[in-house]
Amino acid sequence: MLFASSNQNKIREISEMLGDRFQLLGLEDVQCYEEIPETSGTIEGNAIQKAMYVYDKYGLDCFAEDTGLEVKALDMRPGVYTARYAGEAKDPEANMAKVLAELSGRGDRMARFRTVIAYVKKGEVMTFEGIVEGNIALAKQGEKGFGYDPIFLPEQNQRSFAQMEPHEKNAISHRARAFRKFMEFLKI
Repeated sequence: MLFASSNQNKIREISEMLGDRFQLLGLEDVQCYEEIPETSGTIEGNAIQKAMYVYDKYGLDCFAEDTGLEVKALDMRPGVYTARYAGEAKDPEANMAKVLAELSGRGDRMARFRTVIAYVKKGEVMTFEGIVEGNIALAKQGEKGFGYDPIFLPEQNQRSFAQMEPHEKNAISHRARAFRKFMEFLKI
C-alpha cells in the first residue's frame, strides 16, 4: 500500500496501525524525492492534492493525509498551516512556542486535531476524516510522538500525546480514527 508521504513519523504511525496485514510504502520507496505541493486552502484539499500528484506523476493508486491542529481561541488556527505555523522551516518547537504564546493568559484552550485521508484508486478520490477533541496544555509535556504532541491533551485525558505509548495514542488519535474509516472502506 503506497502512502504518499515522506514523513517517517507518519509512516511509522500508520505502519503500527496496519500491523503485518500490509507492507506500507512511502514516497522514497517509489523514488519520489520532490516536495509535493500543499497549496490548497483546506486540509481536505491538501490531502487530495498530494494523493493526486502521486497518482498523476507515477500512475499508482495511493493515499495521502493532511492534518491540522485547530484551536478554538485562535479562530481555528493554525489549521491548514499547522506544519508551517511559525514559518516555512516547519520547526515543531517554534510552532508549539507560537501556539503557547498566543494562548498565554487565555482560559479557553479547547482544540482539536483533524486528519483527512484522501485515497485515489484509478483516478477516483475518496476521503475519510478523523477528529480528536482536546485542549492545549499550559506547557510541553512528554518526549514521545512528534509535531504538537507535547502540548495536546486529548479528550478526557490529563496526559499529552507525547506522554503516551504509541499504542495508546493510536487507539484514540485523529489519524487513527481517519485510518480506521479508511480500513473499513477497504474492508480490511
